[in-house]
Amino acid sequence: MNDVSSTQTITAAPSVPQPSRVALAWLILPLAVLALAITWLVTANPLRTFDNGAPPVENLTFERTVLSSDGIEILVRAGGSEPMTIAQVLVDDAYWQFAQEPSGPLARGATAWIRLPYPWVLGEAHAFKIITNTGATFEHEIAVAVPTPVSSVSMLSAQALLGVIVGIVPVAIGLMFYPALRGVGRNGMNFLLAMTVGLLAFLMIDAAGEAFDLAGESAAIFQGQAMVALAAAASFLLLIAAGRRGGTPAGLTLATFIALGIGLHNLGEGLAIGAAFAAGAAGLGTFLVLGFTIHNITEGIDIAAPMLKKRPPLWTFPALTLLAGGPAVLGLWIGSLAYAPQWSALALAIGAGAYLARSDGRGAAALLSWPVMAGLAFGVTFMYGTAMLVKV
Repeated sequence: MNDVSSTQTITAAPSVPQPSRVALAWLILPLAVLALAITWLVTANPLRTFDNGAPPVENLTFERTVLSSDGIEILVRAGGSEPMTIAQVLVDDAYWQFAQEPSGPLARGATAWIRLPYPWVLGEAHAFKIITNTGATFEHEIAVAVPTPVSSVSMLSAQALLGVIVGIVPVAIGLMFYPALRGVGRNGMNFLLAMTVGLLAFLMIDAAGEAFDLAGESAAIFQGQAMVALAAAASFLLLIAAGRRGGTPAGLTLATFIALGIGLHNLGEGLAIGAAFAAGAAGLGTFLVLGFTIHNITEGIDIAAPMLKKRPPLWTFPALTLLAGGPAVLGLWIGSLAYAPQWSALALAIGAGAYLARSDGRGAAALLSWPVMAGLAFGVTFMYGTAMLVKV
């Protein structure tokens, strides 16, 4: 009888190299040199030799206008290379006494309220011109003067009702199609899934376009175009990473991600609508409100589509409705009381990235089939047509 001996080789796990003192020194050295260079640049000011007496570059952005019985208040943000001083204010081509809060020069990125005891006229246009101590001028116009809403129970209740109509109600109506959508068969299912891709594609393009428009109105210090692109990319990557942790998202998980993206989009739209109310720049009549409602019904269908194969618990429907439509109410409140274009642009950019993350690869298995192609075309066309009702 032969004895068979076996040898087992045990491979030790590779040890993680510990940082040495020399490596830490080489890490600290360039940072120390950078700190010394900055200190020398600030204290020695070698750029003074290039000073030819020209005034510093100045920039001023008008972020908010408040009209009340006491006059007009304007929130401005400085964006110049040096602190700037507001010297004079003209209203309708006439110099007017003003008060600045806080007073003194405005540092880069700082804001101040300009308060004018001006007797504005309801429904008329008013033009402003701010002159700095260097002679630089910055202009702003109120197209239609109306009183700015103040925080009150009645005002917040009215805006909440409008937010419910344009945000929550259409999503709820769209989700009410869920029982009918479950019995459409395979071709109908492919059509609906492809339609949601078309809806999301349109919403992504629309949200990105609105975000870039609003970014152009924000102060230069926020770098609006880059902010929109980076926020959309970050939203896309984060949702992709979160959604792929347990595999490709589907069912209720995918519906939740879609509802989140729609909610961010509705937040941005609510901010813009609330700001329009505050500035008197747009009157949301019955026709326009109905246009928003019809346009947003498709959002509920888009949320319902991923849940057609497996029926979710009943409580998920009101939860998804609030997640997608509720931010419209919050946006209206914030927009009418404390609006700035950069925040609306940021919300829309995040929503655009969320739409892109949720529309990747859906319906690709049967991309060339007629139900899928028809669904894509119908989704984009329907959203484009209903969007014409809400563009003013």
